[in-house]
Amino acid sequence: MQLMIYGAQGYALGTYEAIKTLYPERRVSCFLVTERGYNAPVLEGLPVFEIDSFAEGISDEGKRDIKVLIATPENVQAEIENTLDKYGFSNHKRIDSVRWAELMDTYHKKLGRFLSLKSLPVGRDDAYVYMYAAKSHKDRTLSGEVNLPNYVTPLQVGAANTELRVAELYDSEGENISSKNGNYSELSGLYWIWKNRLCGAGNGRRYCGNRQDENTSVKNDIVDDERCEYYGLVQYRRMFGFAEEDLKRLVDNDVDVVLPYPLLYDPDINAHHERYIKEADWNALLTAIRELQPEYAEYMPVVLGQRYLYNYNVILAKKDVLRDYCEWLFPILERVEDLSVPKGSERADRYIGYMGETLETLYFIKNTERLKIAHTGCRMWV
Repeated sequence: MQLMIYGAQGYALGTYEAIKTLYPERRVSCFLVTERGYNAPVLEGLPVFEIDSFAEGISDEGKRDIKVLIATPENVQAEIENTLDKYGFSNHKRIDSVRWAELMDTYHKKLGRFLSLKSLPVGRDDAYVYMYAAKSHKDRTLSGEVNLPNYVTPLQVGAANTELRVAELYDSEGENISSKNGNYSELSGLYWIWKNRLCGAGNGRRYCGNRQDENTSVKNDIVDDERCEYYGLVQYRRMFGFAEEDLKRLVDNDVDVVLPYPLLYDPDINAHHERYIKEADWNALLTAIRELQPEYAEYMPVVLGQRYLYNYNVILAKKDVLRDYCEWLFPILERVEDLSVPKGSERADRYIGYMGETLETLYFIKNTERLKIAHTGCRMWV
Protein backbone atom coordinates (compact mmCIF):
# COMPACT_ATOMS: atom_id res chain seq x y z
CA MET A 1 0.00 0.00 0.00
CA GLN A 2 1.30 3.44 -0.93
CA LEU A 3 1.64 5.99 1.89
CA MET A 4 1.15 9.70 1.24
CA ILE A 5 0.98 12.76 3.46
CA TYR A 6 -1.58 15.50 2.99
CA GLY A 7 0.07 18.81 3.83
CA ALA A 8 3.40 20.41 2.98
CA GLN A 9 4.21 22.63 5.97
CA GLY A 10 5.53 22.08 9.49
CA TYR A 11 3.13 19.37 10.63
CA ALA A 12 3.54 17.39 7.42
CA LEU A 13 7.32 17.69 7.41
CA GLY A 14 7.54 16.64 11.06
CA THR A 15 5.30 13.66 10.38
CA TYR A 16 7.42 12.66 7.41
CA GLU A 17 10.70 12.90 9.33
CA ALA A 18 9.26 10.90 12.24
CA ILE A 19 7.98 8.14 9.96
CA LYS A 20 11.27 8.00 8.07
CA THR A 21 13.23 7.70 11.33
CA LEU A 22 10.92 5.50 13.39
CA TYR A 23 9.33 3.33 10.70
CA PRO A 24 11.85 3.11 7.85
CA GLU A 25 9.92 0.22 6.33
CA ARG A 26 7.02 2.61 5.62
CA ARG A 27 8.01 4.74 2.66
CA VAL A 28 6.16 7.97 1.90
CA SER A 29 5.83 8.50 -1.85
CA CYS A 30 4.63 12.12 -2.04
CA PHE A 31 2.90 15.05 -0.37
CA LEU A 32 -0.60 16.22 -1.34
CA VAL A 33 -2.08 19.71 -1.04
CA THR A 34 -5.35 21.34 -1.97
CA GLU A 35 -3.60 24.04 -3.99
CA ARG A 36 -0.02 25.09 -4.59
CA GLY A 37 -0.14 28.50 -2.91
CA TYR A 38 3.01 28.93 -0.81
CA ASN A 39 3.82 25.24 -0.97
CA ALA A 40 7.02 24.17 -2.70
CA PRO A 41 6.83 21.77 -5.68
CA VAL A 42 9.29 19.43 -3.94
CA LEU A 43 9.71 18.72 -0.22
CA GLU A 44 12.49 16.53 1.14
CA GLY A 45 13.10 15.28 -2.38
CA LEU A 46 9.48 14.15 -2.78
CA PRO A 47 6.97 15.72 -5.17
CA VAL A 48 4.14 17.88 -3.86
CA PHE A 49 0.95 17.35 -5.89
CA GLU A 50 -2.29 19.29 -5.96
CA ILE A 51 -5.06 16.82 -5.19
CA ASP A 52 -7.21 17.52 -8.26
CA SER A 53 -4.43 16.95 -10.79
CA PHE A 54 -3.05 14.02 -8.81
CA ALA A 55 -6.40 12.21 -8.79
CA GLU A 56 -6.73 12.37 -12.57
CA GLY A 57 -6.00 9.07 -14.25
CA ILE A 58 -5.86 6.99 -11.05
CA SER A 59 -8.28 4.08 -11.13
CA ASP A 60 -10.63 3.25 -8.28
CA GLU A 61 -8.49 0.20 -7.57
CA GLY A 62 -5.38 2.37 -7.48
CA LYS A 63 -7.03 4.76 -5.04
CA ARG A 64 -7.88 1.87 -2.73
CA ASP A 65 -4.17 1.07 -2.61
CA ILE A 66 -3.32 4.52 -1.22
CA LYS A 67 -3.34 5.53 2.43
CA VAL A 68 -3.24 9.25 3.19
CA LEU A 69 -2.08 10.71 6.50
CA ILE A 70 -3.63 14.15 7.07
CA ALA A 71 -0.85 16.16 8.73
CA THR A 72 -2.18 19.70 8.92
CA PRO A 73 -3.60 21.94 11.67
CA GLU A 74 -6.75 20.32 13.04
CA ASN A 75 -9.05 23.17 12.07
CA VAL A 76 -8.82 22.16 8.40
CA GLN A 77 -8.64 18.37 8.74
CA ALA A 78 -12.39 17.76 8.44
CA GLU A 79 -12.48 19.76 5.20
CA ILE A 80 -9.52 17.78 3.86
CA GLU A 81 -11.29 14.52 4.69
CA ASN A 82 -14.26 15.67 2.63
CA THR A 83 -11.94 16.58 -0.24
CA LEU A 84 -10.25 13.19 -0.18
CA ASP A 85 -13.60 11.42 -0.08
CA LYS A 86 -14.78 13.48 -3.02
CA TYR A 87 -11.82 12.34 -5.10
CA GLY A 88 -12.27 8.72 -4.05
CA PHE A 89 -9.43 8.40 -1.51
CA SER A 90 -11.33 6.79 1.35
CA ASN A 91 -8.36 5.34 3.24
CA HIS A 92 -7.17 8.32 5.27
CA LYS A 93 -6.23 9.06 8.87
CA ARG A 94 -5.88 12.27 10.80
CA ILE A 95 -2.61 13.06 12.53
CA ASP A 96 -4.27 15.20 15.17
CA SER A 97 -2.33 17.20 17.75
CA VAL A 98 -2.34 14.33 20.25
CA ARG A 99 -0.96 11.83 17.75
CA TRP A 100 1.54 14.38 16.42
CA ALA A 101 2.82 15.02 19.97
CA GLU A 102 3.26 11.28 20.49
CA LEU A 103 5.24 11.08 17.26
CA MET A 104 7.44 14.00 18.30
CA ASP A 105 8.01 12.50 21.76
CA THR A 106 9.28 9.26 20.24
CA TYR A 107 11.14 10.92 17.36
CA HIS A 108 13.11 13.40 19.44
CA LYS A 109 13.87 10.84 22.14
CA LYS A 110 15.46 8.63 19.50
CA LEU A 111 17.51 11.50 18.12
CA GLY A 112 18.41 12.90 21.54
CA ARG A 113 17.06 16.37 20.75
CA PHE A 114 14.46 18.62 22.32
CA LEU A 115 14.13 17.09 25.78
CA SER A 116 10.69 15.60 26.37
CA LEU A 117 8.90 16.68 29.54
CA LYS A 118 7.28 13.26 29.72
CA SER A 119 10.70 11.57 29.72
CA LEU A 120 11.58 13.17 33.05
CA PRO A 121 10.88 11.27 36.28
CA VAL A 122 7.73 12.15 38.18
CA GLY A 123 8.55 13.98 41.39
CA ARG A 124 6.73 14.00 44.69
CA ASP A 125 5.28 17.50 44.49
CA ASP A 126 3.27 19.42 41.95
CA ALA A 127 4.55 22.78 40.80
CA TYR A 128 2.52 25.89 41.46
CA VAL A 129 1.48 26.83 37.94
CA TYR A 130 -0.32 29.99 36.88
CA MET A 131 -1.23 29.79 33.22
CA TYR A 132 -3.23 32.29 31.18
CA ALA A 133 -5.13 31.36 28.02
CA ALA A 134 -5.29 34.26 25.55
CA LYS A 135 -8.85 34.63 24.34
CA SER A 136 -10.25 37.13 21.84
CA HIS A 137 -13.76 38.34 21.16
CA LYS A 138 -13.03 37.39 17.52
CA ASP A 139 -12.45 33.71 18.35
CA ARG A 140 -14.77 31.29 16.59
CA THR A 141 -16.95 29.20 18.86
CA LEU A 142 -15.30 25.92 19.77
CA SER A 143 -16.99 22.83 18.36
CA GLY A 144 -17.04 21.16 21.78
CA GLU A 145 -16.90 22.12 25.43
CA VAL A 146 -13.41 22.54 26.86
CA ASN A 147 -12.83 22.11 30.57
CA LEU A 148 -9.75 24.10 31.44
CA PRO A 149 -7.45 22.81 34.18
CA ASN A 150 -7.75 24.73 37.43
CA TYR A 151 -4.37 26.39 36.87
CA VAL A 152 -5.48 27.94 33.53
CA THR A 153 -7.32 31.28 33.54
CA PRO A 154 -8.80 32.84 30.37
CA LEU A 155 -7.38 36.30 29.64
CA GLN A 156 -9.12 38.47 27.08
CA VAL A 157 -6.53 40.01 24.78
CA GLY A 158 -7.24 43.14 22.77
CA ALA A 159 -9.90 44.04 25.32
CA ALA A 160 -9.17 47.75 24.87
CA ASN A 161 -10.42 47.52 21.29
CA THR A 162 -13.93 46.26 22.05
CA GLU A 163 -16.71 46.58 24.57
CA LEU A 164 -17.48 42.84 24.32
CA ARG A 165 -16.23 40.75 27.23
CA VAL A 166 -15.40 37.07 26.85
CA ALA A 167 -13.33 36.48 30.01
CA GLU A 168 -13.13 37.71 33.58
CA LEU A 169 -9.59 39.05 33.16
CA TYR A 170 -8.68 41.65 30.52
CA ASP A 171 -5.30 42.67 29.16
CA SER A 172 -6.55 46.28 29.25
CA GLU A 173 -6.25 46.42 33.06
CA GLY A 174 -3.12 47.64 34.80
CA GLU A 175 -0.05 48.41 32.71
CA ASN A 176 -0.78 47.15 29.22
CA ILE A 177 -0.50 47.36 25.45
CA SER A 178 -3.99 45.99 24.85
CA SER A 179 -4.73 48.58 22.14
CA LYS A 180 -1.79 47.19 20.12
CA ASN A 181 -3.27 43.70 20.00
CA GLY A 182 -3.92 44.02 16.27
CA ASN A 183 -0.15 43.86 15.77
CA TYR A 184 0.96 41.95 18.86
CA SER A 185 -1.80 39.33 18.78
CA GLU A 186 -1.49 37.02 21.84
CA LEU A 187 1.71 38.82 22.88
CA SER A 188 -0.37 41.66 24.32
CA GLY A 189 -1.39 39.01 26.85
CA LEU A 190 2.22 38.08 27.59
CA TYR A 191 2.99 41.77 28.10
CA TRP A 192 0.14 41.99 30.62
CA ILE A 193 1.48 38.96 32.49
CA TRP A 194 4.95 40.50 32.57
CA LYS A 195 3.86 43.88 33.89
CA ASN A 196 1.05 42.78 36.20
CA ARG A 197 2.13 39.37 37.47
CA LEU A 198 5.89 39.05 37.12
CA CYS A 199 6.88 42.52 38.31
CA GLY A 200 5.18 42.35 41.70
CA ALA A 201 2.09 44.38 40.81
CA GLY A 202 -1.51 43.32 41.17
CA ASN A 203 -0.94 39.89 42.63
CA GLY A 204 -3.75 39.33 45.15
CA ARG A 205 -4.56 35.74 46.09
CA ARG A 206 -5.51 32.93 43.80
CA TYR A 207 -4.97 29.19 43.60
CA CYS A 208 -2.13 28.36 41.21
CA GLY A 209 -1.66 24.62 41.16
CA ASN A 210 -2.39 21.30 42.75
CA ARG A 211 0.31 21.02 45.37
CA GLN A 212 -0.63 20.81 49.03
CA ASP A 213 -0.02 24.10 50.78
CA GLU A 214 1.79 23.48 54.05
CA ASN A 215 -0.25 26.19 55.75
CA THR A 216 -3.54 24.40 55.11
CA SER A 217 -4.94 20.93 55.52
CA VAL A 218 -7.07 21.19 52.38
CA LYS A 219 -5.69 20.46 48.95
CA ASN A 220 -6.56 23.06 46.26
CA ASP A 221 -6.79 25.81 48.84
CA ILE A 222 -5.99 29.38 47.85
CA VAL A 223 -2.34 30.40 48.09
CA ASP A 224 -0.49 33.67 47.60
CA ASP A 225 0.40 34.42 43.98
CA GLU A 226 3.93 35.25 45.14
CA ARG A 227 4.41 31.54 45.77
CA CYS A 228 3.54 30.51 42.21
CA GLU A 229 6.68 29.03 40.70
CA TYR A 230 5.70 28.84 37.04
CA TYR A 231 3.82 31.35 34.89
CA GLY A 232 2.83 30.98 31.30
CA LEU A 233 0.71 31.84 28.31
CA VAL A 234 -1.22 29.58 25.97
CA GLN A 235 -3.89 30.36 23.42
CA TYR A 236 -7.51 29.43 23.89
CA ARG A 237 -7.28 26.97 20.99
CA ARG A 238 -3.73 25.78 21.67
CA MET A 239 -3.03 24.33 25.09
CA PHE A 240 -0.06 22.42 26.37
CA GLY A 241 -0.88 18.73 26.39
CA PHE A 242 -0.15 18.31 30.09
CA ALA A 243 -1.20 15.17 31.89
CA GLU A 244 -1.95 15.43 35.63
CA GLU A 245 1.43 13.96 36.51
CA ASP A 246 3.38 16.42 34.36
CA LEU A 247 3.10 19.13 37.02
CA LYS A 248 5.12 16.78 39.22
CA ARG A 249 7.96 16.74 36.72
CA LEU A 250 8.76 20.46 36.87
CA VAL A 251 10.16 21.26 40.32
CA ASP A 252 12.11 18.11 41.17
CA ASN A 253 13.74 18.11 37.72
CA ASP A 254 14.50 21.85 37.95
CA VAL A 255 12.83 22.60 34.60
CA ASP A 256 13.28 26.25 33.67
CA VAL A 257 11.04 26.42 30.62
CA VAL A 258 8.42 24.30 28.87
CA LEU A 259 7.91 24.92 25.17
CA PRO A 260 5.88 23.10 22.51
CA TYR A 261 7.75 20.80 20.20
CA PRO A 262 9.00 23.00 17.35
CA LEU A 263 7.69 22.66 13.83
CA LEU A 264 10.08 21.81 11.02
CA TYR A 265 10.57 23.95 7.93
CA ASP A 266 12.36 23.18 4.69
CA PRO A 267 15.09 24.03 4.01
CA ASP A 268 15.27 26.22 7.12
CA ILE A 269 13.10 28.58 9.16
CA ASN A 270 13.69 31.45 6.77
CA ALA A 271 10.75 29.86 4.95
CA HIS A 272 8.49 30.86 7.85
CA HIS A 273 9.29 34.55 8.06
CA GLU A 274 9.34 34.91 4.28
CA ARG A 275 5.76 33.68 4.24
CA TYR A 276 4.36 35.84 7.05
CA ILE A 277 6.58 38.92 7.38
CA LYS A 278 7.22 41.57 4.74
CA GLU A 279 10.85 42.16 3.82
CA ALA A 280 10.82 45.76 5.06
CA ASP A 281 9.43 44.65 8.43
CA TRP A 282 11.99 41.87 8.64
CA ASN A 283 14.77 44.37 8.04
CA ALA A 284 13.33 46.51 10.84
CA LEU A 285 13.53 43.49 13.15
CA LEU A 286 17.14 42.78 12.21
CA THR A 287 18.03 46.42 12.83
CA ALA A 288 16.31 46.41 16.23
CA ILE A 289 18.20 43.28 17.32
CA ARG A 290 21.53 44.72 16.17
CA GLU A 291 20.87 47.92 18.11
CA LEU A 292 19.58 46.38 21.35
CA GLN A 293 21.00 42.86 21.47
CA PRO A 294 24.14 42.67 19.30
CA GLU A 295 25.17 39.31 20.80
CA TYR A 296 21.89 37.82 19.64
CA ALA A 297 22.22 39.52 16.25
CA GLU A 298 25.49 37.66 15.71
CA TYR A 299 23.75 34.38 16.57
CA MET A 300 20.72 35.08 14.36
CA PRO A 301 22.15 33.44 11.20
CA VAL A 302 22.72 30.22 13.14
CA VAL A 303 19.08 30.10 14.20
CA LEU A 304 17.72 31.09 10.80
CA GLY A 305 19.84 28.41 9.17
CA GLN A 306 18.31 25.56 11.16
CA ARG A 307 14.93 23.92 10.64
CA TYR A 308 13.09 24.23 13.95
CA LEU A 309 10.74 27.05 14.94
CA TYR A 310 8.79 27.47 18.18
CA ASN A 311 5.31 28.40 16.99
CA TYR A 312 2.29 30.02 18.64
CA ASN A 313 4.05 32.16 21.31
CA VAL A 314 3.07 29.69 24.03
CA ILE A 315 5.35 29.19 26.99
CA LEU A 316 5.53 28.08 30.61
CA ALA A 317 8.55 29.13 32.67
CA LYS A 318 9.84 29.87 36.12
CA LYS A 319 8.80 33.35 37.14
CA ASP A 320 12.28 34.86 36.94
CA VAL A 321 13.04 33.12 33.63
CA LEU A 322 9.84 34.40 32.03
CA ARG A 323 10.50 37.90 33.39
CA ASP A 324 14.03 37.88 31.91
CA TYR A 325 12.65 36.76 28.55
CA CYS A 326 10.00 39.50 28.52
CA GLU A 327 12.58 42.14 29.47
CA TRP A 328 14.59 41.01 26.46
CA LEU A 329 11.66 40.57 24.03
CA PHE A 330 9.45 43.63 24.37
CA PRO A 331 12.07 46.38 23.93
CA ILE A 332 13.02 44.73 20.63
CA LEU A 333 9.39 44.64 19.48
CA GLU A 334 8.82 48.25 20.57
CA ARG A 335 11.84 49.33 18.52
CA VAL A 336 10.50 47.38 15.53
CA GLU A 337 7.28 49.39 15.78
CA ASP A 338 9.30 52.61 15.52
CA LEU A 339 11.36 51.38 12.57
CA SER A 340 8.47 49.88 10.60
CA VAL A 341 7.03 51.58 7.53
CA PRO A 342 4.21 52.20 8.14
CA LYS A 343 4.83 52.43 11.85
CA GLY A 344 3.16 49.99 14.17
CA SER A 345 0.71 52.62 15.38
CA GLU A 346 -0.59 53.02 11.82
CA ARG A 347 -1.45 49.38 11.12
CA ALA A 348 -2.91 46.17 12.54
CA ASP A 349 -1.70 43.10 10.63
CA ARG A 350 -0.30 40.81 13.37
CA TYR A 351 3.25 41.19 12.09
CA ILE A 352 4.65 41.67 15.61
CA GLY A 353 3.05 38.42 16.73
CA TYR A 354 4.73 36.52 13.90
CA MET A 355 8.06 38.10 14.80
CA GLY A 356 7.56 36.91 18.37
CA GLU A 357 7.75 33.29 17.19
CA THR A 358 11.15 33.89 15.58
CA LEU A 359 12.40 35.80 18.61
CA GLU A 360 11.24 33.08 21.01
CA THR A 361 13.16 30.59 18.88
CA LEU A 362 16.26 32.80 18.83
CA TYR A 363 16.22 33.41 22.59
CA PHE A 364 15.73 29.87 23.77
CA ILE A 365 17.90 28.09 21.21
CA LYS A 366 20.73 30.47 22.08
CA ASN A 367 20.18 29.79 25.78
CA THR A 368 19.81 26.02 25.51
CA GLU A 369 22.97 25.40 27.55
CA ARG A 370 22.04 27.90 30.26
CA LEU A 371 18.40 26.87 30.72
CA LYS A 372 16.81 23.46 31.15
CA ILE A 373 14.15 23.43 28.45
CA ALA A 374 11.58 20.64 28.31
CA HIS A 375 9.07 20.10 25.51
CA THR A 376 5.59 18.73 25.19
CA GLY A 377 2.78 18.56 22.68
CA CYS A 378 0.40 21.41 22.03
CA ARG A 379 -3.26 20.36 21.97
CA MET A 380 -5.38 22.20 19.40
CA TRP A 381 -9.09 22.67 20.04
CA VAL A 382 -11.31 23.31 17.04
